[in-house]
Amino acid sequence: MSDFWIYFNIGLKHVLDISAYDHVLFLLALTVPYDTKAWKRILILVSLFTLGHTLSLFLSVFEIIKINPVFIEFLIPITILITAIFNLYSTGKSAKKDNPTFIGFITLFFGIIHGLGFSNYFNSILSGKPTDKLLPMFEFALGIEAAQIIVVIAALILAFIFQTLLKFSKRDWILIISAFIIGVVIPMILQSEIWVK
Repeated sequence: MSDFWIYFNIGLKHVLDISAYDHVLFLLALTVPYDTKAWKRILILVSLFTLGHTLSLFLSVFEIIKINPVFIEFLIPITILITAIFNLYSTGKSAKKDNPTFIGFITLFFGIIHGLGFSNYFNSILSGKPTDKLLPMFEFALGIEAAQIIVVIAALILAFIFQTLLKFSKRDWILIISAFIIGVVIPMILQSEIWVK
């Protein structure tokens, strides 16, 4: 297997790993307010998240930033919680009122946080100088992006089934999924190692 496919697959598995479902939860929280008509906006948000994720790996590889992994592992479910609560707050409000620049910036920032959670592992699997890690980082980022698109497509199909075939209103769908996500991440926050320190 070529190096490209090795790192691409690591990126895919990073998102699609069932035991690391925090990434899927964040993507679900991020995309649940949208439908298939907003596919360009969803793609931009997903790409901004990937950009943030890759930027944090870059900063870590070049040792520009180093943050305690326990703190980052605590912040990851916090970002998911904030996104889900934002969905609850903004449900039923006009889509024209939400600020795409603000949401894009927050998505980029949350991508940075999520990337920092993976940076120690990423650095441990690659040897050599920081510049030797740039191409694998790009290949990994492509795997992340592909996996996120798979998750988003699955989320949109699920939303279509529930809203069209099972007649859930869009508002109810957003409320149910956001409440579910909150119910999953609160125990993650409460079980964080940060409380032990």
